[in-house]
Amino acid sequence: MSTQIIIVLILNFIISLIGTLAYSVRMVGVRTGKIAVSFAVFNILTLVSRMAVTFQVPLLTKYVEHHSGSYNLLHIFYVIILVSGAATIAGAFLIPTFQRLFFKGVLHFSIDRSIPKLMIHSFSKAGVHHIKDCVAIPVKENITGFKFRKLPVKIIIFNLVAVALLTVGALAPIYADSIAPDLRATCITLSSIINGIATILMSIFIDPQLSIMTDDVVEGKCTEEDFRTVVIGMVGSKTLGTFASLLLIIPASYLIVFIAKII
Repeated sequence: MSTQIIIVLILNFIISLIGTLAYSVRMVGVRTGKIAVSFAVFNILTLVSRMAVTFQVPLLTKYVEHHSGSYNLLHIFYVIILVSGAATIAGAFLIPTFQRLFFKGVLHFSIDRSIPKLMIHSFSKAGVHHIKDCVAIPVKENITGFKFRKLPVKIIIFNLVAVALLTVGALAPIYADSIAPDLRATCITLSSIINGIATILMSIFIDPQLSIMTDDVVEGKCTEEDFRTVVIGMVGSKTLGTFASLLLIIPASYLIVFIAKII
């Protein structure tokens, strides 16, 4: 496996890991009572994720350009998706630790009101000590006591579909380059169509409902345990959606090529 692909896999792992941890940000916001501050602090990790995407796309595109027609090219894309799924699973196990760390980070930021100071504190001796204290594993009771009837089924399904589309939207246009090299530029630009559909699902059906649930917990209309169940369900649907994209990448790639030819 080339160095380019190894770097892509590492970047992809980081992107998927941060995307999974993002589901727990609302929980920390509820516990601290500082929802807006929680999202502001999480933006640090969001920047890391966006930087990873910035480097991942050109690296993977260049690899496809030099290996177009290679018999193992599709296998590379399958591995990328599998790594994304593994990162999602890893993120699920890291959520308890991340919540504790993020909880302290939000409180520290609320006092100092400075992102640079928060970052410096994170790498200080005291910060490292806090990291060790925050290490935790998922509580067994949260799994065994999982209440499926408390899940908002429609939101879970929409999230699964949106994640599958986002995963395919990032990879299928690049793989389409190998199918129709003469339409490379057009295929790449068509990624916005798939991502746009996923974004619409998230903006209309998912994010507003999660925001309402978050407010309900703060106002006492919904218990924290029920909201935790929803978060677990969202992480589970993200994992399934990521692996489901394995089935979509080939038809999505040919659909992109088809659209590129007729427009």
